[in-house]
Amino acid sequence: MIFMEIIIALIGAAIGSFLNVCIRRIPAGESLILPASHCPRCLHPIKYYDNIPIVSYLLLRGKCRHCRERISLQYPLIELLAALIALFLFWKFGLTLKFLFSFIFACTLTVITFVDFGHQIIPDVVTLPGIPFFFLAAVLAMDVPWLEAALGILIGGGILYAIAFGYELIAKREGMGGGDIKLLAMLGAFFGWKSLFFILLISSLTGAVVGIAVMLIKGKDMKYAIPFGPFLSLAAFAYIFWGDEFIRLLFFLHG
Repeated sequence: MIFMEIIIALIGAAIGSFLNVCIRRIPAGESLILPASHCPRCLHPIKYYDNIPIVSYLLLRGKCRHCRERISLQYPLIELLAALIALFLFWKFGLTLKFLFSFIFACTLTVITFVDFGHQIIPDVVTLPGIPFFFLAAVLAMDVPWLEAALGILIGGGILYAIAFGYELIAKREGMGGGDIKLLAMLGAFFGWKSLFFILLISSLTGAVVGIAVMLIKGKDMKYAIPFGPFLSLAAFAYIFWGDEFIRLLFFLHG
């Protein structure tokens, strides 16, 4: 069992290295394949022995071997995060299709989170293909009835669209981007419409707490823009582990 956990963590860290590529290149509209990995500053190609997840960063002391410029700490942190995500999902699902698709889903959320934090966009190139892909994954592997998944798309996208439209109508300015709407539609596709209660509740609460804290620390007013995608993603990841219990409690209290 321990051997399998080590393998899962190593694979997760290796995929985390690819997620770093996605996070850096997708907002710039660059290819994810070419050119090969290189230093973003001196553009020197990175050799395979300098591209070992987490280990290479530590051996190089966080600096490029050639130009000696500092490498962002984000790189090893995302590799470590992907390794931990893989482990947590393996402990929950075992080596199953549910594990595989949940890990792909979580990796997609990781890319969305860091791109949104860095650029305040949620790329359509991620969410638009993600909606049909995760709809099929939900129905074929995650035991979500197709009607619930379909309603998740319609209701998820529709709820945020209505909120965004209403806010813009009242405040006369945009309060939520179209990327958030497509993201919630993707989350509804993967989990089904019932998940939206949990996801919207948790994301709104965490977003409000963090947003108020940031505004107080930075001295900003209520117009200060806080990306909502990371909070939707965090709530979606939490739903994987605690969503079923929440839904049972919700319908128990309602009944």
